[in-house]
Amino acid sequence: MEAMTPEDAVRVTDPLERAGVLSRLMAEHAGLLAEAAELRRAAVAEARAAGLSVAEIAGRLGVSPARVASMAGGPEPAVLVRRALPTDPAVRASTSLFLAEAERQGLEAGRRMLYVGPEPAAEHVAACLRVEPGAEVIARRKVMTVGGMPVRVATSYFRADLFGGTRLAEPGFVRPSLQSALVALGHSFGRAEETLTARPPVPSERETLELDPGEWVVQVLRAGYSTDDTPVHVLETICAATRHVFTVGQVPGHDEF
Repeated sequence: MEAMTPEDAVRVTDPLERAGVLSRLMAEHAGLLAEAAELRRAAVAEARAAGLSVAEIAGRLGVSPARVASMAGGPEPAVLVRRALPTDPAVRASTSLFLAEAERQGLEAGRRMLYVGPEPAAEHVAACLRVEPGAEVIARRKVMTVGGMPVRVATSYFRADLFGGTRLAEPGFVRPSLQSALVALGHSFGRAEETLTARPPVPSERETLELDPGEWVVQVLRAGYSTDDTPVHVLETICAATRHVFTVGQVPGHDEF
């Protein structure tokens, strides 16, 4: 019997039978991806043994040198950066939350803007901004690196009716900081809610973060509201799970052993 494909599976009329077929396909492909990752490690090691430098391999494969080192070195995380929750207000008010965190940890950090412009709001973003799913919002998306390896993708979302036509909708980084720009536009911070979700990455996240098969991400969603409860800023940070440690602080005097 020929192996079924996802296209074959969607034509199965019984929903539970279809779910079973898809579960088997997922399991089969997980094994294939793990085997491919091991073969890739061997290929990178062979190229190194043949005299190619890490930089040359990275250029041929279109990835960072740090990623090549991870490919050749096995499944251990190549970098480990700490992410504090809730964020220290002094860090959040800095030019860049990530750069300030990394500097405290002595890490060689960088960031690169990927996109600034309108896009339809996903359901979880729409709920935080109190707009309809699919409504146009302003997105500011960037990738963060440590030692040249991508570790996070952070996207700031803003309501188009509040921030369209402002400097938040313009390309490039906001100077001196995003927080100062929001204050200059008349918004005073009131409260924030943060949630963490561990999940498999979507294809674009896997590609941008250069994740190996089986690696997961941690999604940190932070919704910030002004003193009059207006949804001002939603920050979605997609973190490569194996490259992070999350520390969670407790409110002093309000806890028990």
